[in-house]
Amino acid sequence: MSSTINISDAIALLGLSLIFLICRFVYNGIVNPLNKVPGPWYARWTTLGLKLSTLSGRRIHYVHALHQQYGPYVRLSPTEIAVNDAEGFKQVHSCTKPWDKSRWYEVMVQQKKPVFFSMAESGPHGIRRKMFARSFGKSYIRNHWEAKVAHMVNFAIDRFHDEAEGEGVADVLKWLTFMASDISAHLMFGESFHTLETGVKSHFIEVLEKVLMGNVIGSELPILRIIGKRLPIKAVQDVFNPYRLIWQYAQEAVKTMRVRVEKRNIFAEIMARVEKSEQLDDDDVTCEALGLIIAGTDTTAITMTYFIYAVLSQPQIQKSLEAEASNLPEDYSDADIEKLPLINAAIQETLRLYGATNGMLPRMVPAEGAYMSGYYIPGGTTAITQSYSLHRDANVFPDPEKFILERWLPGTTGRYRITNTARSVYSPFGAGSRTCLGIHMAYMAMRYGAAAFLRKCPGATLAPSATAECMEQQNYFLTMPAGHKCEVVL
Repeated sequence: MSSTINISDAIALLGLSLIFLICRFVYNGIVNPLNKVPGPWYARWTTLGLKLSTLSGRRIHYVHALHQQYGPYVRLSPTEIAVNDAEGFKQVHSCTKPWDKSRWYEVMVQQKKPVFFSMAESGPHGIRRKMFARSFGKSYIRNHWEAKVAHMVNFAIDRFHDEAEGEGVADVLKWLTFMASDISAHLMFGESFHTLETGVKSHFIEVLEKVLMGNVIGSELPILRIIGKRLPIKAVQDVFNPYRLIWQYAQEAVKTMRVRVEKRNIFAEIMARVEKSEQLDDDDVTCEALGLIIAGTDTTAITMTYFIYAVLSQPQIQKSLEAEASNLPEDYSDADIEKLPLINAAIQETLRLYGATNGMLPRMVPAEGAYMSGYYIPGGTTAITQSYSLHRDANVFPDPEKFILERWLPGTTGRYRITNTARSVYSPFGAGSRTCLGIHMAYMAMRYGAAAFLRKCPGATLAPSATAECMEQQNYFLTMPAGHKCEVVL
């Protein structure tokens, strides 16, 4: 009798599942309002095309190709669309009525507690951002951290220069990664990783480099993350269970931060301001600091690497920038560099073409739904924008694949003049109320990095290994050179 009931229940459950799948198939194929949004035929029923491109590190290229084929609005999957025009971008990332982040961020990050970066709802995010805002403001960063940033940047370029002279070639991405990780760790915890001194990646840095890849793969195929966390293989653990190591380090750093008051850092200052209200505990601080170290290390190092690659690819631009940098006083400041039109134009153009965060920014369409360019988009749909495509719209940025400084130079007229539309979609640090908290620190590090490299390494050239294939952008949320290096010869 029991087995009969079990078999009957199983058949009923199978039947209900089949009915559900048929209903979903019919809805996605015939009824879903998203069917009016152009896109590949298979996007109505499956996420396979999107997942394969994500797992292979080519998502930005896949989505961009779809925009080129189908236009500014593209259906990517049964529940996801891509948006690539100014009006849609403004609607998705409005400062006054921002759409919440997709839950994908929480699945991807896998932190113990909600963090500033991954908070989906705008309300809690706004409270946390307000808590941090002062310590990341431009004037505050300059007053408290400029000397340390300048020292570490110059030290990194000196170490790169010495290696290139001694070995004949050096990987600029390696030294910039050491620089950015040491700066981030010092600012977050009051203690750097000392990789600039040793010139060797610690296990901690090796794991940091794999965090985003593991998180992205795990978010697309959760079964791999579940299995990977349980396999007793170090290389697999580093990819799918990275917080095992870095959480332990960060906890020790937070404890040290509390007892060694002489080690001034950003989170100690934030803690001092909010401790009385008990808004943050040690786990909150650890999670936030880890997130900022991961973000601050890769984004700055990758963007500076592409700056050097782009400039050295055009010798005439290189000579002009070297001449401009040589006119800086010996004791130059960040404010001095900020006044140099060519260097700043080159940084802006690098961010347009090669920004490390030029991939997807997924947002949730509000429950009531929304109309976008005449299409009705149901509530709960994921709408993504990616600056990789927005910055390559030929109607907004003429000759979009060319590295053209004139776009950003004061007084430029004609076709390369930056229009209001171009400014509205220019988003290398995100958009709206979710713009990157560390934007001022990133710009300072990039300005110092550009000035130091141009002054200390005049006449540098790309090594034969720095090919277009090596430098093609690989995308695991952040983008980086597919070859994971950029070798330069002095």
